[in-house]
Amino acid sequence: MSCPICSRPSDEKYRPFCSKRCADVDLAKWLGGSYAIPSDDPEDIEKAAEEAALAFEDQQRKPH
Repeated sequence: MSCPICSRPSDEKYRPFCSKRCADVDLAKWLGGSYAIPSDDPEDIEKAAEEAALAFEDQQRKPH
């Protein structure tokens, strides 16, 4: 099996990745939303807008 990030052979310790670095790159992609599946569902869009508004309000309340 090859590493899904760099295509080198995977290492048993980090399987399916070849190294901790590639495992971390994959984790960063998940956390950053790179693997998100886009949605055209109006409910999803509405929910995302509400969450963004709440996050913005929370950010404004925090002292700088």
